[in-house]
Amino acid sequence: MESKNSDNLYLTCERYFIFEWLIMIAGMLGAYTLILRGGVFCNAQTANVALMAVAMGKGDLSQGLYYLIPISAYTAGAMLSELLPKKVRKIHFLRWDTYLIGFEMIVIFVIGWLPLDVPHQIAQVLVNFICSMQYNTFRQAEGIPMATTFLTNHIRQVGVGLAQAVRQKSLKAMGRAMKHLRMVIFFFGGGVLMAFACKFMSERSIWLALIPAAVVFVFLAHADLSDEDIDRKPHGH
Repeated sequence: MESKNSDNLYLTCERYFIFEWLIMIAGMLGAYTLILRGGVFCNAQTANVALMAVAMGKGDLSQGLYYLIPISAYTAGAMLSELLPKKVRKIHFLRWDTYLIGFEMIVIFVIGWLPLDVPHQIAQVLVNFICSMQYNTFRQAEGIPMATTFLTNHIRQVGVGLAQAVRQKSLKAMGRAMKHLRMVIFFFGGGVLMAFACKFMSERSIWLALIPAAVVFVFLAHADLSDEDIDRKPHGH
């Protein structure tokens, strides 16, 4: 009975394995834009804000204002991922999380059709947009706050967990550190796979990210259509 209650405590969209597949997608998208779409990393916005500040500080106003494009796309993704879930719940068919992954798959497919000679900003903005929505939608994996698009906090939490494990001789702290380390490994693996695929598939290499996305979509849709409560909010929302 205890195991069953533990299993029912979290929704499928909060499971560790879902977050591992999601961060693998992020690793693939990051490698793809870095290698083929302008040499930039679109999964987060810290670098864009820093580059905008540097450009403004050097007096290059036009270059500085350019960074408002990806920053705005990221902001728009966060806004929509806050506003849409409530409307989606009224449909009572699939959860917002599931629709989002389906939408993400469509965007990834479209990016793969864009030739490399089109302005890179188009693909960059699309990646910014879906990464923002994914980051804001999937917030906690079985009660532990986790990002699914970048690694800074995961690497930090590995260090924190290891320190606590040594100081307190805590197996729980070690286990938590290992969960964050798995996120780092899955992101890294996604990047390696995409870098390899870019050599042979060019712009269509991004379609490789459809594989983990499809896995996530199937698990989420199956849960939605079986016995999970569509109206129940994931932890952290």
